[in-house]
Parts: sequence; structure tokens; C-alpha cells
Amino acid sequence: MTDSAALRREHRVRELRAASIRALSRQRGLHFRGSTLYRGRRSVPMAAPHLHPPTERGSADGMALRLRHNDPDVHAELRPQRTAGRLVFEMLEQYRVESLVPDSWPGVRRNLADRFRDWSQAFEASRSIETDAGLVLYTVAQVCRARITAEAITPRTEDLIESTRFALASTFGRDLAALRPNRHCQKTFGQHARAIAERVADLEQLQVEAGRPDRRWDGFEWLFDPDDDGDATASAPGGARRALSSEDSGYRVYTRVYDEVRPIASLVRDAQLHEYREQLDRAVQASGVSARALGRRLGNLLAEPRRDSWAGGHESGLIDGRRLAQLVTTPSERNIFRAPESTSRTDTVVSFLVDCSGSMKAFSEPVAVLVDVFARALDLAGVGCEVLGFTTAAWNGGRARRDWMRGGRSPNPGRLNEIRHLVIKEADTPYRSARRAFGGLLKDDLYREGIDGEAVEWARNRLAAREEHRRILVVISDGSPMDAATSLANEQDYLDQHLRDVVAASDVEICSVGVGLDPSLYYDRYTALDLASGANRRTMSHVLDLIAAAAAGAPYR
Repeated sequence: MTDSAALRREHRVRELRAASIRALSRQRGLHFRGSTLYRGRRSVPMAAPHLHPPTERGSADGMALRLRHNDPDVHAELRPQRTAGRLVFEMLEQYRVESLVPDSWPGVRRNLADRFRDWSQAFEASRSIETDAGLVLYTVAQVCRARITAEAITPRTEDLIESTRFALASTFGRDLAALRPNRHCQKTFGQHARAIAERVADLEQLQVEAGRPDRRWDGFEWLFDPDDDGDATASAPGGARRALSSEDSGYRVYTRVYDEVRPIASLVRDAQLHEYREQLDRAVQASGVSARALGRRLGNLLAEPRRDSWAGGHESGLIDGRRLAQLVTTPSERNIFRAPESTSRTDTVVSFLVDCSGSMKAFSEPVAVLVDVFARALDLAGVGCEVLGFTTAAWNGGRARRDWMRGGRSPNPGRLNEIRHLVIKEADTPYRSARRAFGGLLKDDLYREGIDGEAVEWARNRLAAREEHRRILVVISDGSPMDAATSLANEQDYLDQHLRDVVAASDVEICSVGVGLDPSLYYDRYTALDLASGANRRTMSHVLDLIAAAAAGAPYR
């Protein structure tokens, strides 16, 4: 299976999981971005550890039941403040909603049991079970779930937790017995669950982790984000799932002195640019894509009927005042009416924004082919097309970072690098006049680091200044924002959060082409392409469908 096919299959499975959650929970607008469930643009907290990662049917069923049976206001009112207490409380509430599965849903009940069994086996195989805190919390999880759902603990787990279970029996026995009888009343159940959670948080075994986290817990991801209240946003693969604090939520730039916007042709020697253009011509020819055929499809796709004129000589419609004399001289004449005439106009501009960070270097040729062919096709269709790029002028912060270090290294300085925005083709420049510049995308040393949020904002502002009715921005990227100096000096997801904010606030239609990557963490409308074998007809067709969805204002995943 190719990377592209695998990505499409992953998207399909994720959509099916989301559809299942919508159906079981009876709530609309739910979808996944990466592994995080969203309602619209807001993440939906799912803190119970056994629901993660949400790759199995049991996880989806558990999320649906949480949405169906949980009142968020009651939950927030009762939830403890301390991390360990919140974790236990979240687990108990999840067990409560899972215990409410009707008898007519035996498949859901089986999925939930299978998911919890898999999580238990993974936890028992992790290093967390070797810590006192890990064993205590795991014992609480097993004992409470068995009591709430009336499902027996496996013999293997019984042996593992026996001594700890006995030691905890006197700690919360009375409240534990009250959980199942009150599972249909969230508030009463929650009061007993909170009492258990608070007593567990007071246990001596958890005090070390409260003051200084035990690094052995890092071997197994079972703790949730204690600050996740629904505003947290998922980060890119490999990043922490963490939202910026309120005081640091504004995006900052340490200095703009070294920022620049450059025509890409000015960064490449003429002779080298000529060689790159010849190389690109060969790659375009090898792709087998006809720009003329693509242009016809784009013209038909983006054309809008406009009633902006009148046609005379009709036998029905409105009387044409210019033909009244004809009615007098020739009473039998019937062609004295006029009717509105529709004409097709492509009142659209499309902008391509190419990520020129270092990881995109391997895809420079197929990406150059893609934007070159589309720029020519849009030109033939009479549609304005702009092609832009973004990178940095230096590695590791360059002069901006050196200024910051000389200035005392203030905390959270904001963006620390010299951004370089590239203009390959302006919207009003004919393709023929700009075609040489496309070869500049093949120059390897242009590819450095990527500060996506500011680049998308720049491209969006250029589009917003246009007069066309429809303005579409297509971002081509292979990953999340990455600038080493900025990431080290600020919150871990500082650049990621800014990109999300920019996309959410956009007044133009934004869509994304993920190069070997699912870009759903940042964009609502996207497609993922496998460009390892180059650009071809199928590649162009996927991008065409994406532009069509953006033009119609429709979702596309």
C-alpha cells in the first residue's frame, strides 16, 4: 500500500469513528483532528486514560457514551483540583457512562471491555506498574471499574493488585459501595466519586509524584493534561498536547528588522535559474499532465453565471422600449421583448503557498511541477493565480537570536528568526512572464526552517486586498511549523498555536495539501498526497477537487 493510499485509508477510518460517535451520542458537528475529538473548532476533553489512543472501536464507543450521558457543568462543579484526584475522578465518570450501555447494544459492551482489557495489558507491561503511585492508581482503576460495571477483574490482574487492594479497602470502601447504585444520577455518583478521588490523592504513595514527577512514569502515556478543559488544542505529531497560558496567548516577534520579502528569482543566479527551468520542464513533461485540459476543467469549475446584460429579439419577457415603433409598423411582429442574459465569469483568485522548510527539500521537484502546472492552467482559464513561498534567511535564529542573547535572553521572547517570504508569481503577472521563476523552487539552499503562521497570515492578507469575489489559499506543507530557536525559547507549541489562530480567523477560503502528512490538526479542508514518486494526473485531480471544495465553501477531507 502506498503512503497516499495508507493516508486515505486512515482518513476514512477516522471519519467512520467520528460518524459512529455522532450516531451513538446523538450530537452533531463532531470530528477528529489527528487523535483529538473536536466539536466544530473546540476540542472535546476525553481524559480517561483507557480511551487513548482513540484507534479502536471501544475508544469511539466510550467517547460517544461520555457525550451522551455526561453533563459537563455538573462534571466541572465536582471535579477535584489536584492532578491525581482529577485523574481518578475522570476514570470513575467514564466507567459510569460505560455502565449505562443498554442491553440492546451487546457489540458496544464487548468493544468497551476489549478496549479496557487492551489498556490494562499495556499498562501491566509498562514501567509505570513498577512505581508505588502507578500501582495504586492502577488498582483503583481496576477495583472501581469492576464495582461500577459489574464486570470481573481478570485472575492475572487480581494477583497483581491483591496486596494493594487489601491495603486500600478501608480508605474508600463505603463510597465505593455507593457507586453502582447511583450510576444513573451523575451528581450523586459524582459526590461519592469525588470523595474517593480526594482520598486517593491524599495517599502517601502519590505525594512524591505531586512534588517531583517520577520520570519512570514517562514509559507509559496514561496521565491526562490536568488543564484540559476543552480549549486545549492538539499539537503536531511528536509535540505535546498543551495550550498556551492566557498570559502568553498573544503571538510575539522579538524583532522584524531582518525580515524580508524577496522575489525568488533574485536569490538564484540567471544561469542556474535557466538550468532549473529546463529541469522543471522535463519533470512537467514526464508528469503527463495537460495544462490545457486542466485549465478547461478549472474554467468550468470556477465559472459563475452572472446576469449582467439584456438580450433583445425575444418572443416573451419584458417589452423592449427600443422596439415599440416596430410594434406599430408591423403588428404581427412578436420579437419585441427582451430577457436577462447570463454570462459565465471566473471572479476568483487562487494563491499557492509553498512550505520551503528543510524537510520539503526532498519534494521540491514534484511540488514545483504541481504549482507550475496549476499556475499555467489557471492562467489559461482566466483565473488569477499567485504562487508564494516561505522559509527563513538563517538556521537556528540567525541575527535575531544573537540579538536576543546579547539582550539578556528574556523569557518567552516570541519568534526568534529572520523570516524570508518568497514571491514566485504575483496574481496580476501572466504565467509566461513568471515561468522562469518557478525553477527557483529547485534551489536546495533556500530550504531552511518554517514559520507557518506568519506565512499564512501574509498570504491571506495579500488575498484579502484583492477585488475578486472568491479568494482561495492553498497551503502546501509536509508538517507542523518548525523553528528551533523559537521553539526552545518559548512554549513548546508556540508556533503551532499561532498557525491555528491564523487559520481560524481567516476571511479567505484556506485549504491544505499535506505532503505525506495528514494536516487535519491545523486545517478543516485538506487532502494528503504521496509525492515520493512525483506529481501525476491523480495528484492534480486531488488538488483540483480540493480547490473545488474551497470554491464551494464545502468541507473536504
